Amino acid sequence: MTKNDREIVSAVLRALVDSVGQDRFDMWFAGRARLEFAADTLRITAPDPFSLERLRLKLRTDLEAACRVACGHVPQLEFVLAAREVAAEGTATADCSGSTVQPSLCPAAPPMHRKSNGSNSHSPLAPRTAAPASPATLDGHAATELPKRKFAGLESYVVGDGNRLAYTAARSAIAKLGTVSPLFLYGGTGCGKTHLLEGLLTEARRSGRVRRVMMLSSEQFTSYFLEALQGSGLPSFRRKYRDVEMLLLDDVQFFAGKKATLVELQHTIDTLLRDGRQLVFAADRPPSELHGLGPEVAARMSGGLVCGIQPAEEATRVAIVRQMARRAELDIPEPVLEFIGQQFGGDARQLAGALNRLHATSLALQRPITLDLAQTALADVLRATRRIVRLPDIERAICDVFGLEPASLQSDRKARTVSQPRMLAMWLARKYTRAALSEIGHYFGRRSHTTVISAQKKMNRLMEQRATIQLDHAACNIEDALRRVEAQLRTG
Repeated sequence: MTKNDREIVSAVLRALVDSVGQDRFDMWFAGRARLEFAADTLRITAPDPFSLERLRLKLRTDLEAACRVACGHVPQLEFVLAAREVAAEGTATADCSGSTVQPSLCPAAPPMHRKSNGSNSHSPLAPRTAAPASPATLDGHAATELPKRKFAGLESYVVGDGNRLAYTAARSAIAKLGTVSPLFLYGGTGCGKTHLLEGLLTEARRSGRVRRVMMLSSEQFTSYFLEALQGSGLPSFRRKYRDVEMLLLDDVQFFAGKKATLVELQHTIDTLLRDGRQLVFAADRPPSELHGLGPEVAARMSGGLVCGIQPAEEATRVAIVRQMARRAELDIPEPVLEFIGQQFGGDARQLAGALNRLHATSLALQRPITLDLAQTALADVLRATRRIVRLPDIERAICDVFGLEPASLQSDRKARTVSQPRMLAMWLARKYTRAALSEIGHYFGRRSHTTVISAQKKMNRLMEQRATIQLDHAACNIEDALRRVEAQLRTG
């Protein structure tokens, strides 16, 4: 066995995590498959025929891509069952059991922890620290096992106006199991949904009051269910997920269209609710908009408490960056933290990426982190992450948030339910676009440039007064309405 063979296997595993995501990697490799490399052949050993077939059909392309990244070409891939495996000398082996591989732990990466794009991904409201790794043995030689990451805790969740209700509901759920069940959390990417789920899991384990708690993604639930069907293990599957005191399911929007899995999920929900157990779901939209789940499952998910999580506002983003820097032990001046929180949007992963970039640049140039360095190092990142906003984007976002017909803002209607959103659209057009006054006025109903100036002044005055505005048949604070529209503009 050569050192180079072991390094190739480790590099393939890292590249595989980058390709398929941490959750999917854990599902098919951690504790299941084993990789060996020898004589330009990568052997993938599966524990059972079902896993072997899934690896060969569903993950072969990802394995080939990972090999191409790791060693510059695609070696021969050999898929075998564990029962047929013959031990051979001169092979490098990596057993994936019990180890969670993170690409950010490779030597060249800066010491900031980043997540992969898996469905059970954590919110980087607080970067995780890695648990100590225990050595594995490869043909009698000690090898470094890649460390597991720790789950987030509720104490590291940064609370702001946009997530306060969801955080309070999560605290209540862990304090009094089953009182408000199911709890449904929804929001865009990077708003902290998975962080809350992991916080509940961590808190439940710490308290000692919860006998059994389970957290998994919709993809994991579906795969385990299909595996149980293939292996006639349904009774065991049902005991595992129905005999819990708390079940946490992430990314439930991906259940859409999976009819057999939805039937099983519906019965699982019914069983747990009947027994007074705690259910917590997370998705990218509210249950009423998850049409692919069917009315039965959506109704059950709406039967407890539904909490939306808005993108973090500027003050919360600055607090998030400050916490990230402290946990990563980075000495970053306050003006730099404020610059990152102001310039990057509500997605906490962008904030983590900005800190990674800034720290790496500081190390490469051997310069202390200053505001000038931050502006230089992050200039291209800011250009790449800032979404170009056009007048049709503003019109679409306003109509979606205010519940208006698409052509309403360009009509001659003067009712407040239309005129106020139209003024807000003009105000946003002045803020986010370089369109001329005449162009904005022409787009929103062939109005003059003076109308746009007047709309901008009125909106400024309403915001100073913290006035209310009609929002989809209900009065809403104008700042809250603006936050919703801007969040939609950021996400598209």
